Amino acid sequence: MGKKRQYWLLKTEPGEWSWKDQEANGGISKWDGVKNKQAQKYMKSMNVGDLCFFYHSGSKARRVVGAVSVMREWYTDDDDGGGGAVDVKAVGEMRRAVDLAEMKKDQGLKGFGLFKQPRLSVVPVDKVFWDKICEIGGGFEGDGAVDHDD
Repeated sequence: MGKKRQYWLLKTEPGEWSWKDQEANGGISKWDGVKNKQAQKYMKSMNVGDLCFFYHSGSKARRVVGAVSVMREWYTDDDDGGGGAVDVKAVGEMRRAVDLAEMKKDQGLKGFGLFKQPRLSVVPVDKVFWDKICEIGGGFEGDGAVDHDD
């Protein structure tokens, strides 16, 4: 039996690495530059096939904009400057971006890790919260849901 799929949220400033950058990069990128030890610990817990929300942080754009899948587990190389990385591949853009303010108003997301540790760049996401955010945003392209663009 394989490992149980886990869910995560990865934050990035859109000016440094945006969803458009992720897609333009052939969908696969090295997720590195994480210095916080707790965030690194979470990254070391990631397994191939885990799903992550792609979250734009910053003053103007606090929202879930897409989903990526872990393609390569934690590794280090000379370019990391003592840190490490995971490789992620774009799965799909959210059908509707889910804003932080909207998430905070939803009672179904009470206790979400993003609210408890707002400065952490990598946050675990319970399956119930993953499903709720997907519900709010109408899911993401490629999630298997039927598009209703008649």
